[in-house]
Amino acid sequence: MAAFAAFALFASPPAPAAGATAGGLVDELARAAPNADRKVLQLAANAVTCVRARDPANTPRTLSVIDYSKPSTQRRLWVFDLSAATLLFEEWVAHGRNSGGNLAERFSNDAGSLMSSVGVFVTEGTYTGHNGYSLRLRGLDAGFNDHAFERAIVMHGADYVSEGVIKGQGRLGRSLGCPAVRREVAMPLIDTIRDGSLVFAYFPLAEWLRSSSYVGGCTTGGAATGAAAAP
Repeated sequence: MAAFAAFALFASPPAPAAGATAGGLVDELARAAPNADRKVLQLAANAVTCVRARDPANTPRTLSVIDYSKPSTQRRLWVFDLSAATLLFEEWVAHGRNSGGNLAERFSNDAGSLMSSVGVFVTEGTYTGHNGYSLRLRGLDAGFNDHAFERAIVMHGADYVSEGVIKGQGRLGRSLGCPAVRREVAMPLIDTIRDGSLVFAYFPLAEWLRSSSYVGGCTTGGAATGAAAAP
């Protein structure tokens, strides 16, 4: 699949549907993280509701929201405890080197693209590799991030993610497509979200918003769960 370019597929987040089942959750998330965009949180809440409806036996403990529409100089990763509706982390996170400079513009699902991917991910186990302690991610959005496991798109710590790097070069360093975080926070953050939690990576790509079965109209057994639909 070709890279998704922001200038070609840019669209505003769809408004939440009236009476959506995720409405109560988004209110709690917005109170916990006032710096996050409420419309992005609505889409993330829709995804949580969809995952819960599809597999009630495997309810995610945490939700991590990455808003790639924000510059890398801003803290654009929020980690929520879903049972208590509390904010656990608010962090910087890097995007892929071919996704853009300070602002991400392009996204891909392809191996070797060195770009980030959008969509809903589920966390798996951890390992220690050349980037240190790392967390495997499995993409759930077909065509947008479902090659993440094969691409070795993982969460890990990196020296190029720090306030000092921002001050020195005006942006974070960039990864090979992974959502890299500060090295000093990597282990506690990864241990908090490992093994079956959700990661929601957002950018306003119209094609993804229209076609994702998690943000654009989740159905289980033919019944809609009330997720917002893209325009």
